[in-house]
Amino acid sequence: MEQLRLSPSRLNDFTNCPQLYKYRAIDQLPEPPSIDAERGKLIHSVLEDLFEKASEERTIETALDLLPQAWREQCEAKPELAQLVLDEKEWMDRAGALLGNYFQLEKPNTFESTYREMHLEKNMNDEIYLHGYVDRLDIAPTGEVRIVDYKTGKSPKPGWEEKALFQLRVYALLYWQNHGVLPRLLRLIYLGDNKLLESTPTEAQLKSAEKVLLNIGQEILTAIETSHFPTKKSRLCDWCFFKTICPAHN
Repeated sequence: MEQLRLSPSRLNDFTNCPQLYKYRAIDQLPEPPSIDAERGKLIHSVLEDLFEKASEERTIETALDLLPQAWREQCEAKPELAQLVLDEKEWMDRAGALLGNYFQLEKPNTFESTYREMHLEKNMNDEIYLHGYVDRLDIAPTGEVRIVDYKTGKSPKPGWEEKALFQLRVYALLYWQNHGVLPRLLRLIYLGDNKLLESTPTEAQLKSAEKVLLNIGQEILTAIETSHFPTKKSRLCDWCFFKTICPAHN
């Protein structure tokens, strides 16, 4: 069996529903674009471009100026978005509001971002390769590392914070193992309701995250070997594109 390629999103797919993982990673069935995912891509693109500007130019006005061009490029790359976004003014107004929320949570003119869309990767063992893209990684002049992820939705409800932070702990683990530096801060920026979720990772937490992801990786390898991908019914089924072909609903 060839080495299993894993990312935080694929790990999340499998823990949410092994059958969903099979549809996406094994069968590679096509899915129509998601309006929420496309909105996220748009905001990420604008914020990425914003940090290419000089510090004094990193203003809400600049971000709003970048928005139309980013949207044009997104539509050129994926023409089917014209059918997905029926009211372009409402769409752009919402995107502008999310960008406005960002400036209430961070002051991008007060610091320098070291990396955007940084690719982290590592062979965890002979069977599992782990990788992911970090939205933003900041290295302070004194060497402290901050890992940042933008979310255009709302922050998790009480009790779900640890699940939300797991993705960033995976990135922190990869950075720590590759560079020998333990990140100082993990920051999730929720633009949907103007909230931050932050955590200071410890070595124990990252080692625990490594054990969890290796265990999930072994479960996936077993599922592939046995061709057994059980369904896991939950409220997430209502948003799943594959519900109509899923054995749990037919």
